[in-house]
Amino acid sequence: MSRQTGRRPHGQIRRSQLITSFGPGSMMDLPNHSVLIGGLDSWSTGGDEIIEPRLVDKLKQLFDPPLQVLKLYSPPPDNDDPTAPQTGITAWQFPEWFITQDVDSDSRRGTVRARMLVHRRMLTKGKFIDDNRKKRSVVPVRFVRACRNGHIGDINWYEFVHGGDTDCRRQMWIEERGTSGDLSEVWVRCECGKGERSMAQAAEYRQSLGNCDGKRPWLGPYSAEKCGEPNRLLIRTASNAYFPQLMSVISLPDRHETIREAVETVWDFIGEVEDVGEVKYERKKAKVHAALAGFKDEEVFAEIQVRRGQSAETAKSIKQAEMETLIASKDELGDDRPDGNFYARNLPRESWKAPWMNHVERVVLVHRLREVMAQVGFTRFEAVSPDIDGELEIGVRRASLAREITWLPAIENRGEGVFIQFRKQAVEQWATRQDVIARGTRLLAGYEAWKAEHSGAKKKFVEAGGLLPYVLFHSFSHLLLTAVSLECGYPASSIRERIYTIPDVGYGVLLYTGTSDAEGTLGGLVQVGRRIHEHIRNALEMGELCSNDPVCAQHEPANPHERRFLHGAACHGCVLISETSCEQHNEFLDRALVVPTVEHLGVEFFGLGNV
Repeated sequence: MSRQTGRRPHGQIRRSQLITSFGPGSMMDLPNHSVLIGGLDSWSTGGDEIIEPRLVDKLKQLFDPPLQVLKLYSPPPDNDDPTAPQTGITAWQFPEWFITQDVDSDSRRGTVRARMLVHRRMLTKGKFIDDNRKKRSVVPVRFVRACRNGHIGDINWYEFVHGGDTDCRRQMWIEERGTSGDLSEVWVRCECGKGERSMAQAAEYRQSLGNCDGKRPWLGPYSAEKCGEPNRLLIRTASNAYFPQLMSVISLPDRHETIREAVETVWDFIGEVEDVGEVKYERKKAKVHAALAGFKDEEVFAEIQVRRGQSAETAKSIKQAEMETLIASKDELGDDRPDGNFYARNLPRESWKAPWMNHVERVVLVHRLREVMAQVGFTRFEAVSPDIDGELEIGVRRASLAREITWLPAIENRGEGVFIQFRKQAVEQWATRQDVIARGTRLLAGYEAWKAEHSGAKKKFVEAGGLLPYVLFHSFSHLLLTAVSLECGYPASSIRERIYTIPDVGYGVLLYTGTSDAEGTLGGLVQVGRRIHEHIRNALEMGELCSNDPVCAQHEPANPHERRFLHGAACHGCVLISETSCEQHNEFLDRALVVPTVEHLGVEFFGLGNV
């Protein structure tokens, strides 16, 4: 990952992974080093600009103050031309503390296994030479410190082991005093005999690692900001070490391309008009009249507002604009061409009509779609997912990707999908049933327990009363995704979901593939979409019984012992799927709202008699 000309890179990675798992500020193990991926300032040029105005407009508003100029670029590619300037990304060596690989024979006391803890400055050509001139191989220590603001750094081991400021610089050891690997059995000991501490104390006590100094080593060695948050123990390879904040949109077909081109040709004449009457006046000019022939004055003025950014279109949420497009066409929408971004066709009702499909209004086969995904920032310890409307909350706490943001990394994925729209009236009637409301009360109790544990964190859609419809279709989506993956040719982890619960527009589920290579466009998902009624039936039947029933079906969301506050009847045996496929990190799930369970609560949207 070195950018210096003539030097071989220390490692390689897929460009799509630089947006998701290993973006700026993430920790990564290369063949010979443990590193922290550098910020955008240290990325070389060479990536292609990705054009998606709708996403860019949304991203600008996430910063304080809002950005005036922002572009999206793909990560720099590997350049096979040896004569061309080398592309790549700078990665900073992290952590700087290491432990020796071999167990010291003199320190073995029963089941105790002791290894030396050494700093990078003590190494010679990557080896530690002890007092007996013996060369010892080392590996990076797996414990570091971090805070909720994303700052990260090495633990001050001297202070930790001695319980405060100390001048002692004797040799330290990390000892495993057991075989389970639990933190309570991992101890740090100093040779002075005055310092000894368990790593469990670092995890349990808030002030054991001191307060954060605000350092951001991924942005360079001298980048820091004010913080003061208590440091927390972080294990480098743990799943909570890095959560990228992503925003994605599906490129929609340009339904107004013709009128946009016409307005562009005469913009010098009509760019300053303030109302429809002025458009009519400008039409008297021969050039304007010829260019706008066939368009109504209202259509022209609406397009002028879009160009100025004054249209109501720009105020719509990401998912609202997508769903309105998916349900807009009576037959087909978009261009059926190999390089097209979007093409969808309605599936005739006769081909999927069945008793259990009574609540379905339409099925749309999306033959081609393009998803653009950009990274805005990242968090540690807790993920911050987009809201159910596809938007990221403005002002949310996130670590920066660069010292000054002028561009963001993005990738474009091309794939296919199937969209299912449900009857709005059926959903609204279901949500007003007393037993469903009672189930919602139990789910809300779990949500309140989750808020209390997460220092009052909130989900906008829950506070607005949208919990039940979302949990219903989110759970249905997981069941259907699992059923479809058995026949479509894609692994379940390659299929993604998009849940639409917009009371003013409607309710629907989009399952789609998205990949930066050709794997997502093999046609398997569209093919199973032609028999979607069979797959929905299979999904509903699978959801009725879980291998963990009755424990799964009887789970209480607010149960403080199980600590699954955002789950109803949901577990790894039924509706939980790969987190790369789920838009809410496997939260807000309850199959009891979808189908009858062994609890027989009577709250299911798909009744037993319809399956």
